[in-house]
Amino acid sequence: MGQKVNPIAFRTGVTRGWSSRWYASKQDFADLLVEDRKLRNFIRNHPKKTQYKNAGIDRIEIERTRDEVRVMLYVARPGLIIGKKGQEIEILQAELQNLIGRRINLKVEEVGRPELQAQLVAEDIAQQLQKRSSFRRTMKRSLEQTMDAGAKGIKIQLAGRLGGAEMARREKQSLGSIPLSTLQAKIDYGTAEAMTPQGHIGIQVWVNQGTYGDDNDGVDAQTGQASKKPKRSHKR
Repeated sequence: MGQKVNPIAFRTGVTRGWSSRWYASKQDFADLLVEDRKLRNFIRNHPKKTQYKNAGIDRIEIERTRDEVRVMLYVARPGLIIGKKGQEIEILQAELQNLIGRRINLKVEEVGRPELQAQLVAEDIAQQLQKRSSFRRTMKRSLEQTMDAGAKGIKIQLAGRLGGAEMARREKQSLGSIPLSTLQAKIDYGTAEAMTPQGHIGIQVWVNQGTYGDDNDGVDAQTGQASKKPKRSHKR
């Protein structure tokens, strides 16, 4: 049986930085860790603001100083979070402060190429499947869009009652190279769930953005190196 390792966990602390950057004593560490999780869950699953799900939140990074908590959102559509004249972001900042009882400094940064971010690709596929799009066509379109954006490789895996079939199965397609065991390879990984009338479909996406040390996020990668035709299609 193959050993499955999360590519982000495998690289964190070695070639990839941490999503939460702070230091705390042993007594406070667990409480602050729970606070980080509360902040991320509140933003991603906001009880009232449904537009946050459409904003394309790639990741949330948290830094703590003695005086405040810095929360940095990396999103594809920052306008949906900032709002007109910055009204929405001020409301969100106040809500986060009430949630954990600390001073929050909230910043929003735009993601330049959402097609290269695995989490955003997975969420886009989930939205398409919920709109009853064909899963094979959706996978192929996402593969091509990511490769056209400059990635060196992408792999997509879907699991569930694909196409409304009675028996759940797993299918995956890939383009280019995904060197999961190479620590220097900048592999982004994202997951999402599509809630269809036939049941939930799990989506996993791996994107090869190049190598660590390159600041181009794979944008300058030569797309001509890989064939446009999906290299492998697996069924199980």
